[in-house]
Amino acid sequence: MTVTKAPPAAEPVVHKTSVRRKLVPYWLLLPGILWLLVFFALPLVYQASTSVQTGSLESGFEVTWHFQTYWDALTEYYPQFLRSLLYAGTATVLCLLLGYPLAYLIAFKAGRWRNLLLVLVIAPFFTSFLIRTLAWKTILADSGPVVEVLNAVGFLDVTSWLGMTEGNRVLATPLAVVTGLTYNFLPFMILPLYTALERIDPRLHEAAGDLYAKPATTFRRVTLPLSMPGVVSGTLLTFIPASGDYVNAELLGSTDTRMIGNVIQSQFLRVLDYPTAAALSFILMGIVLIMVTVYIRRAGTEDLV
Repeated sequence: MTVTKAPPAAEPVVHKTSVRRKLVPYWLLLPGILWLLVFFALPLVYQASTSVQTGSLESGFEVTWHFQTYWDALTEYYPQFLRSLLYAGTATVLCLLLGYPLAYLIAFKAGRWRNLLLVLVIAPFFTSFLIRTLAWKTILADSGPVVEVLNAVGFLDVTSWLGMTEGNRVLATPLAVVTGLTYNFLPFMILPLYTALERIDPRLHEAAGDLYAKPATTFRRVTLPLSMPGVVSGTLLTFIPASGDYVNAELLGSTDTRMIGNVIQSQFLRVLDYPTAAALSFILMGIVLIMVTVYIRRAGTEDLV
């Protein structure tokens, strides 16, 4: 009896077209990945190696794994670190208090004026960051109308008692620096807030009204929780760049209001102490990273706008 062997099972044919389709997303991501590697990762690695070097610009720097630079930089410049976090935190809170009502107005009450108001929000971006900050030197001039009004209503007496101003002047004081930070970074707060508020379904507000909820209750139970992604995004986009800013403190402040960004800039360009400047940069990045991680977890949302 002859046994007929079954023909071998046909091997699956891999279609080149399907393979190419699977590779398309990776090819699209490749330019962005290369950009991050060349302009972010590699400079970061270079700065990390610079922070553990010793030497001078004349004799040259050499990697000696001198981690003591980090401790020396932190102990010497911790007042500037604390001042930077304080100024950035204050400006972030002010931006939130000013930006949330405006974003709410644009999202729900602006009507046909919505696009115009959005253009006005981003209008400061049409000019240079430096020009906008220099303009505040004129606005807050000692003999200007703003300072005269603040002095007439007794506002400067209160801020002087709080240590934010000195006498009857605003320039070269912490108040001027915080004012500049608030103005320059306010759009970064308003735009994410508007995006989050605009996504809220208006029928939810109508449903809350049908359940006899008061406007304050509707805001507390519906609007605010649903806008939390915008709050988190806006505060991060404001606090992170504000904590490392040096332009506002340089132009509107004094030697007593220097932030850590001013120290880093001075170490890089004036003192030419590259290891200390790099160490300060990494310390600031680490502090901000820890604060942001804790903040996001405490905020209870990772759905950033």
